[in-house]
Amino acid sequence: MKQLRPNKKSIQGSKGHRSRVLARAELLQKELTEVVSHRTAISEVLRVIASSPHDWQPIFDTIIQSATRLCHATYGNLRLAEAQGFRLVAEVSYPSSVAERWRQPTFNIPHGPLAYVAARKSPLHIPDLAVERDYLKIPAVADLVKLGRIRTMLIVPMLMSKATVIGAITVSKTRVQPFTEKEIEMVADFAAQASIALETTRRERQYREVQMHLAHANRVATIGQLSASIAHELKQPLSAVVTNGGATLRWLAKNQPEIEEAKQAVKRIIKDANRASEVLSRIHRLVKKERLRTDTLNVNDAILEVIPLIHSEAVKNGVTIQRQLTDRLPSIQGDRIQLQQVILNLMVNAIQAMSGLTKGIRELHIGTESAEEDGVRIGVRDTGPGLSAENLQRLFEPFYTTKPNGMGMGLSICRSIIEDHGGRLWATGLHPHGALFQFTIPAR
Repeated sequence: MKQLRPNKKSIQGSKGHRSRVLARAELLQKELTEVVSHRTAISEVLRVIASSPHDWQPIFDTIIQSATRLCHATYGNLRLAEAQGFRLVAEVSYPSSVAERWRQPTFNIPHGPLAYVAARKSPLHIPDLAVERDYLKIPAVADLVKLGRIRTMLIVPMLMSKATVIGAITVSKTRVQPFTEKEIEMVADFAAQASIALETTRRERQYREVQMHLAHANRVATIGQLSASIAHELKQPLSAVVTNGGATLRWLAKNQPEIEEAKQAVKRIIKDANRASEVLSRIHRLVKKERLRTDTLNVNDAILEVIPLIHSEAVKNGVTIQRQLTDRLPSIQGDRIQLQQVILNLMVNAIQAMSGLTKGIRELHIGTESAEEDGVRIGVRDTGPGLSAENLQRLFEPFYTTKPNGMGMGLSICRSIIEDHGGRLWATGLHPHGALFQFTIPAR
């Protein structure tokens, strides 16, 4: 049987088809790689946003690094629009030869590329900066070409509500290689993420500012409730100072001054004055309005500083304070004043809950122990009337209160403080009476 041999044209056609298929496969593979890289970068930005809700610097650093790398650009920067101009907040690889002009903290050139973007609210793509005569008249832009050897540039605005320019992302290359439509879209995505991150962080800071003011107001109100007890705490050492001062004068007024007795009286004066000073210092720290501070602290020491402030209030209401503080607890990271505010609030609430009891013992127990994952658990327990099912369900809601003259903000603020420290605050009704409030703070 005669065999059919493929002719030369069919062989060439088959090879051409395979080449086109391979080229198409390579193109698809390249596009797939770009899509995966883009999505990976977006995921990384979202991860940084989630882990840094109060700080936009790591977010902007990640965004400009990703945009510069994925666009195969040489340099990149991110600036925020302010009254004085565009302020540099993040950059990648700008050379020292152009640093003095281009990296200045605030960039404000009326007719420069950034001004154009701000006015048009749309991206500006310059394929070859070296032929843009109008821009080259600007010394700082001319330096980019002459000293920094920048040729291709892309500036994408960061928009808020599609109406206000709040910043811009710039990526540039030291070769004439226009950015593709996909690269421009990708930088626009990063600009949108930067805008969202900036707005989120601003709102978070506003929220924390309001929360700080509320917490301060709550501390002042709590100290106000304890004013009579605090005055009593101060009266004792101050009275002792007066008594020992009079004794000192008498010892020294004798024909033969009793120097040793006078010295002992002066030592007692110093001791009592320091005691009064410590009370005033604690009050001052609680009522002073300060920014949130994160320090390493021992929670037992924080509790021991609070107890003297409520001691007289407890005595006045016939309440006995029992402490069970576990030794060698792990240190925690947090704001000492805010955590003491929570402890103070819970202890004052416990005393007030027991103040109306007509029978039974009145005991306030405060204790500490190690919690799961090397954290610390603090508990405040009372022998008051307890908590109803409705109270337990709504106890931490803002403006919900069981007190005749209460504002209903104390426990809500306490929960916000504990959650900001990465912990949890909850309440439990005890049988047959009493309530237990507990919160945890993770060790860091």
